[in-house]
Amino acid sequence: MKKSLIQSLFIGILILLGTALEAQIIPQCRNGQGYSYNPITGQQIPTGERCANAVTSAVPFLRIVPDARGGAMGDVGIATSADPNGMHYNQSKLAFADKKVALSATYTPWMRNLGLQDVYLAYLAGYVQLDEFQTIGMGLRYFSLGDIEFTDENGGSLGQGRPNEFEVTGAYARKLSKKLSAAIGAKFIYSNLATGQVVEGNEIKPGVAGAADLSMTYRTPVKITKNGGEITFGAAISNLGSKITYTNSVNRDYIPTNLGLGFAWKFNLDDYNTLTFTSDFNKLLVPTPRPDIDEDGDQIPDYKQYSSIRGVFKSFGDAPGGFSEELKEITTGLGAEYWYDDQFAVRAGYFFEHYSKGNRKYFSLGLGVKYNVFGINFSYLVPTTNQRNPLDNTLRFSLLFDFSAFEGDN
Repeated sequence: MKKSLIQSLFIGILILLGTALEAQIIPQCRNGQGYSYNPITGQQIPTGERCANAVTSAVPFLRIVPDARGGAMGDVGIATSADPNGMHYNQSKLAFADKKVALSATYTPWMRNLGLQDVYLAYLAGYVQLDEFQTIGMGLRYFSLGDIEFTDENGGSLGQGRPNEFEVTGAYARKLSKKLSAAIGAKFIYSNLATGQVVEGNEIKPGVAGAADLSMTYRTPVKITKNGGEITFGAAISNLGSKITYTNSVNRDYIPTNLGLGFAWKFNLDDYNTLTFTSDFNKLLVPTPRPDIDEDGDQIPDYKQYSSIRGVFKSFGDAPGGFSEELKEITTGLGAEYWYDDQFAVRAGYFFEHYSKGNRKYFSLGLGVKYNVFGINFSYLVPTTNQRNPLDNTLRFSLLFDFSAFEGDN
């Protein structure tokens, strides 16, 4: 009995200490500056950081990593070997694909840790090589937000709806040399969130936008080990297009235009084993929120009124914290991929985002298996912060089909 009491007290002390320590690192905000707050002493300690100021946009589903392979490696894919999901990361690398025709289908449960069963992301992508220089690709992304009951400001029911969004993309990739390729893509974006509802006298309509993707890939062999290897650099600007609105308002929202840079180094360990280390760096080319600046006095912050193209250029130098804050807007993904005999893969990765810009941090793990015309990839996300992630402890999978494999049977 005495031992049990001592154990209970000891556990209780640990819980209290853990709670206190955790509370001390929770960022607080006062007069635009960050503080850490100790609830036990009431002390506020300046962190030297500005308050959280995440860059936001409409239709954020366009930036959700759609496939299990990239999801298993810290959400990277700009410079990895080509597969159909390059339609999301970097369309130019499709020109280096070693298969003539391939298709990928991915299903991603969304917020299953909250008990939601009807919210998901589905992604279908494929490509066809026209000849040794040219490749065309197609992609379809569909995001279902499940059944939602709409209510007024008093909680009264306004009926039910099933919000959904989708994107259709086509791309053309071409080799410019044996080591260099480029691609251009075009997409149509449709977002139906609350059609038919009325907010402040404005009827909600589906949002529609168009955008383009531009990308380049450079791949070269290297002779570091006896069996050689390969280095790949990739760059992609995605979702460069019009702004979007859900009403007749002239005040439109930015879509998530993004600049991504990727690097991958592949080692051929021997005839059966390969190991690849890869990293991606992404920055939204969307103006940093500055709600305090309204020089024309129209009650709309100036940062919301730039054109799409001007917003892209502004995004490189508009953070209130200067260059150091601009660097914090860059997310980093690090990944590794091991293949045995090009049939079995093990993957791992880590994703990092500064706490003032969203605070997404997580490890990821995954497996892949290929057999003849069929392949399957799995990924699993493990969060490293207290902030909830829609994919916390969720298993997602992708199916891959290599139709050109049938040619070998003829």
